[in-house]
Amino acid sequence: MEESMVLRVLPEVLETICSAAAKLTGYRRREFQAEVANQYCDSSARQAESVFGWGRAAVQTGLHERRSGIRCLDNVHVRGRRKTEDKSPQIAAAIRQLVEPTSQTDPTFQSTLAFTRVTAAAVRTALQADEALAPIVPCRQTIGSLLNRLGYRLRPVIKARPQKKFARPTPSSPTSTRRGNEPGQTPPACGFPSTARPKC
Repeated sequence: MEESMVLRVLPEVLETICSAAAKLTGYRRREFQAEVANQYCDSSARQAESVFGWGRAAVQTGLHERRSGIRCLDNVHVRGRRKTEDKSPQIAAAIRQLVEPTSQTDPTFQSTLAFTRVTAAAVRTALQADEALAPIVPCRQTIGSLLNRLGYRLRPVIKARPQKKFARPTPSSPTSTRRGNEPGQTPPACGFPSTARPKC
């Protein structure tokens, strides 16, 4: 039956069907795959897998949804790789214990980040020294990303900056007075005393 199926589905039709299925997601793709399986594969998920290259489990789920009229919910949030702090909360807790004593809040209070002098490599070395944590310690780059997600940034801890001194008033300032230039007194030429005045 599979050989007759290949003869019934032309190559260009097969390509169009696969392209249409690739543009759909979730239950819409399963619904489309179930329709194609009913039309071309005698409602067989195994034949749909052989002819179109689709996952047999997905086609079978689509066929069940089509027969029962009940749509299955997609558990999308559990897909992909979980974050290190979600898989191993003890790693995040140990990093906080290592970094928090040497961290400093942003002196300008413009962000909630904490600056620290401890590098990701140093944190990884300290974690590997713990026998309980050593088997699950991630690589240096992962620890660096974890530090950023926990709110730490690598930056030298700085002291509070002193206030800047007031700038000296310039001669053009209306509040500036030059020595020897009292009110009612004519300033010497070229701004020098008359006793040591160079030729202008």
